[in-house]
Amino acid sequence: MANLMNFDLNLLRVLDALLREGSTVRAGQRLGLSQPAVSAALGRLRAGLNDELFLRRGKGLEPTQFALSLEAPLRDLLDGIQILLSRGGPFDPATSTARFKISGSDFFAELLMPELAERLLRHAPGMRVHLVDLVPDNYIDTLERYEVDLALVPALALPDRIKAQPVFRSSFSVIARQDHPCIAQAGLAPGDMMPMDLFCDLGHVLFSPEGNARAMGDAALAKVGRERRVVMTMPVFSGVYRAVAGSDLIALLPTKLARHIAGGVGLCIYAPPMAIVPVQILMIWHRRQSGWPAHQWLRGQIAGLLAPLDDMR
Repeated sequence: MANLMNFDLNLLRVLDALLREGSTVRAGQRLGLSQPAVSAALGRLRAGLNDELFLRRGKGLEPTQFALSLEAPLRDLLDGIQILLSRGGPFDPATSTARFKISGSDFFAELLMPELAERLLRHAPGMRVHLVDLVPDNYIDTLERYEVDLALVPALALPDRIKAQPVFRSSFSVIARQDHPCIAQAGLAPGDMMPMDLFCDLGHVLFSPEGNARAMGDAALAKVGRERRVVMTMPVFSGVYRAVAGSDLIALLPTKLARHIAGGVGLCIYAPPMAIVPVQILMIWHRRQSGWPAHQWLRGQIAGLLAPLDDMR
């Protein structure tokens, strides 16, 4: 087994990339190395750690049990080194080359990422930020496994190792296509409250990445002894509002998103007939990244950009 005096610590970055990517080609792309260079480094890792580390499986690599046991402590170690090095002087976003993955719905593709892109271009041109699919049942695991660096999610119970910052509260509005025949017959104007009977009689499109047919709107209706007809679910908000724009279905949509997209896709906005408690949106991350200056800077930018979306201000 290798000891610290004769082990090349740069190999740890290669091992981390291989564990993340499961491929010498993709690991090389992550590190800016050629595939032969990564393969050579893997050979040195095998010799130094006295384990096969990865077995060939099809076109990819499958980690051994020993390699898997190294995954979490290795990433904690590399994070610690990154934080240690970054504290050598004041953080300068203009020179940062940090990369981040943010988990969030396409709400944030519409209402966060364009402004964040402009902010990064001006202040942190070398930083890279990727918005990835929201995984509702797996927020904590994705942070634990380093698959994402931040997640933007509705408020939920969190373990101590996950840190959270409230960023905004969102109310909900009803959307329907312009010239909807039933709404026109009811004599409603945009902004009016939709009558309960009409709201419950019309078919609904529901945002649900998991395909659930019930959500907050249904809980609010149940409190007043009513139900709606959910006839379709969509895994993305854009699917919801485009389905509504092209049919006689209606939907509940976060109010700020509804106002942002309504004119462009031919929708009208109405008030729901029942009280819906605004949902609190949190920015969450693993506490091991709390002290990383680049992470702190990005959190501050995101919080500042999302604050104006708060419907309760």
